[in-house]
Order: sequence, then C-alpha cells, then structure tokens
Amino acid sequence: MKFKRVLKYLFFVVLTASLAFLYSFSGKRNNVVKIGEPIIEFDKGENNFLTYSMVNKLLIQNTESIQNQAKSVIDLYVLENNLSKNPYVEKADVFLTIDGRLKSVVKQREPVARILNDDEVYYVDKQGVKMPLSINYSSRVLLVSGVKNDDEIVEILPLILKIEGDDFLHKEVVGIVKSAENEYQFSVRSGDYKIDFGNLSEMDVKFKKLKAFYNKTFEDKTIQNYKTINVKYHNQVVCTK
Repeated sequence: MKFKRVLKYLFFVVLTASLAFLYSFSGKRNNVVKIGEPIIEFDKGENNFLTYSMVNKLLIQNTESIQNQAKSVIDLYVLENNLSKNPYVEKADVFLTIDGRLKSVVKQREPVARILNDDEVYYVDKQGVKMPLSINYSSRVLLVSGVKNDDEIVEILPLILKIEGDDFLHKEVVGIVKSAENEYQFSVRSGDYKIDFGNLSEMDVKFKKLKAFYNKTFEDKTIQNYKTINVKYHNQVVCTK
C-alpha cells in the first residue's frame, strides 16, 4: 500500500516536471518565432481617412521594421499607443496571433460635422473630438459656423447629434450658423429658405413643430413661398415670405 502511494507520488512529480519542461521549451521556441507580415483590419465601417499603408507606417513608427523580429521583443503597448495617437483613430487593438502574426484592429473616428471658423477648419466626431481635414477623403457632413471654441462645440453637439440621428433631418439640414446671441439658423437642402431655430431649449418640441410644418407645406407645395421659417416661439411657427 505504501509502495503504491510512493509510486503515485513519483508519477505526479515526473508528470509535473515533464509539463514544466514542455511549457518552458514551447515558450522559448515561441519567443524566437519571427513576426510575419502584419494583419490590419478596420472595425465597423469604412476606412475613408485611414489607409492600410498609413496604419502600417504608424505600427513601425520609431522602429526600422516589425517583420522578422522575434515575438519576445515586440512591445504591443507601444505599437497600440502609436496607433491611438493618430487623430483619425478612435480605438486600436494590437495583439499577436498564435501563428506569430501581428494583428491590428482599428476603429476609425466618424465625423458628424465640419466646423468652419476664421482660424481653422476641422471635423468633430460624436464625442466632440477634433479631426483634421484629410487629403484622402472629404466627408459630407453638416457645415457648422460661428462656433469658436471647445466649450461651444460641447454646447452644440447635442443639436448636431439630434439632426444626425434623425433620417429626415439628416437629409434635409445641411448647415448650422450660430449667432452672437447664441441662437442657431439652419440651411436646408430642399430650398433657399432658412430655419430660425433659436437657442437650444426645447429642441424636441421645436423639431416636432418643424416636421409638422414640413408635412403640411410639402403636401400643398407652398414651402418655396417662404424665406424664413421660425420655430423658436412657443406653440407656433412664424414664417416670412
């Protein structure tokens, strides 16, 4: 009986030692595996602003090459950080596959408006993060002027997202101008008239009135008779011809 216990103990020791040896051998072998050509994927949407070559250059930033380096010397955090610094990148994940390939999954920022002011022109995304214009692609988004600083971007962002998230408004409203009195006027696709929206209070009520007015005037084909459509007053739409 005692002999059997000793035998089981020896078997356990040998098995543990064998597994440790195999793990160590596998780890050493894995560390010297050379990196092959990187795999680059774009997550959820088109890669209009970023190209595969641009991402590849960001990956090898501050290094001569990634290919043919041992896996053990690859700093994934540094590579991921290089990608995340790009103003067009919302999120980046960099990891090594089992077969030694370096894989990068990049989510590009999606602009919702182009900000036009005296100092610069740039895009902003859904989080209000600035994006520079690109030589690769020009996005068809709302044109916004009169917004002068980051605080005003934060202020107008709910209005932009409201328009962006509504199928009709997204197609109809093409521009927003902010006045010195902190009121907003829309340019539209369907005519030369303007929409005086007022300040950002009661946005849902104002858009509801605007849609009701559109339904009526599109039906009787009188929308083009007006120069301005004013929805900033309570419970009414005031128009000028």
